[in-house]
Amino acid sequence: MTGSSRDAVRDDRRDETEAERLDRNLLELLNELRVALPGVQVLFAFLLAVPFQQRWDQVTEFQKDVYFFTLCCVLVSTVLLVAPTAYHRLNFRARRKKELVRASNQLAIAGLATLALGLVGVMVLITDVLFSTTMTIVVGILTALLFILLWAVIPLRHDFGDEGDG
Repeated sequence: MTGSSRDAVRDDRRDETEAERLDRNLLELLNELRVALPGVQVLFAFLLAVPFQQRWDQVTEFQKDVYFFTLCCVLVSTVLLVAPTAYHRLNFRARRKKELVRASNQLAIAGLATLALGLVGVMVLITDVLFSTTMTIVVGILTALLFILLWAVIPLRHDFGDEGDG
C-alpha cells in the first residue's frame, strides 16, 4: 500500500484511520506531559535553591551526593519530558508522525523513570536530614517500591482486553 492508502485503512476497534489514531495518540501523550511537567519544574526549582540555604554548609558528603544525583535526575527528566515537544516542532511537516509518536512515547517513559529516581532521591535526602540512617533506608526502599508498583508493575500487568487502543 502507498502512504495515502495505508493512512486510509480503518481501525475497526475505534473506527479511525491510522493517521487519525496517530493524531489521537500524539495528542494524548502531549496532554499527559502537560500534567507531569509543572511538578517536575517545581521540583527542579526547589532543588536549585537548596544549596543557597543557610544550613547547606552543614550537610554530609552523603547528602551532597544524594542531592547532586537527584538534581541530575530531575534535570534529565525535564529534558526527556520536554523533548517530544521539540521533536514535534522540528518535524511537524515531515510526515513522520508514526516515528514521532514512537520516539515521543519512549522519551516520555524515560522521563518518568528519571523523575521517579529524582523523587526517590528527594525523599532520601529529606529523610536523611530529619531522621536516622535506618529510617532513610526504609523510606528510600518504600518510595522506590511505590513507584515500581504504581508506575510499572500494575500498568504492565493490567489486562486491558478489548479496551486497549494500541
